[in-house]
Amino acid sequence: MRVFWHQLRYEQLLFWRSREAAIFVFLLPVLLFMLLGGVYSGEIDGHQAATWLLVGMIGYGLANTALGGLAIFLVNRREYGILKRLRATPLPAAAYLSATVVSMLVVFALQVVGLGALGLAFYGAETPDAIGSFAAALALGAAAFTAMGIAGAALIRSAEGASPLVNVVVLPMAFLSGSFGRTSDYPDILQAIADVLPLKYFLELVRASYLDGEPIWEHGAAVAIVAAWGAGALLLGARRFGWSPRER
Repeated sequence: MRVFWHQLRYEQLLFWRSREAAIFVFLLPVLLFMLLGGVYSGEIDGHQAATWLLVGMIGYGLANTALGGLAIFLVNRREYGILKRLRATPLPAAAYLSATVVSMLVVFALQVVGLGALGLAFYGAETPDAIGSFAAALALGAAAFTAMGIAGAALIRSAEGASPLVNVVVLPMAFLSGSFGRTSDYPDILQAIADVLPLKYFLELVRASYLDGEPIWEHGAAVAIVAAWGAGALLLGARRFGWSPRER
């Protein structure tokens, strides 16, 4: 446990010292919320626009951080030989991976706090109606999208391709799932694609708890789909994840 906490502290220092990572992973959802909050007013789907957008940015932030940020970090470290060198040290592989994952989740937690504070202070957003279910939805989503981040790192072959591939996945998924606006007016083909994306169902759970005060177990299908995506990604990551560079 002492090794884990030491590595977690190191991961946090490394993240916040990287300006590019801090901007792309942490600040981008906050900046998008500020932009969209200045454009939308009134109500969206029967809910206050600022609160609706806050929930959407929480979903985008999770996908961008736990999936995108984690995948990019792991691929870069693998391709530059850092992971291979770490395997030759006394640091246990489980301690390293768990510290890296928890570090990204700490960033996401701070992101949620920052988005909430911004929404409450400047846009008149509301607080969650069902705090317990809201926390449970965040925990489920964090576990599932972290597993997807590890699977993504296992599938991406080069450091140069990590960021473009992540953006090709995360941004369209956020758009189709409703992070940036209502999706009821989308063409049928886009709504059909969204129906298989995990972010749509995570947002369903968060909106149900945050906006409507509903417990997440009333949305069992959404819980099952998010959990299934996480379980499948975890199995894929466990089979394909490697510590040695692939392009050298």
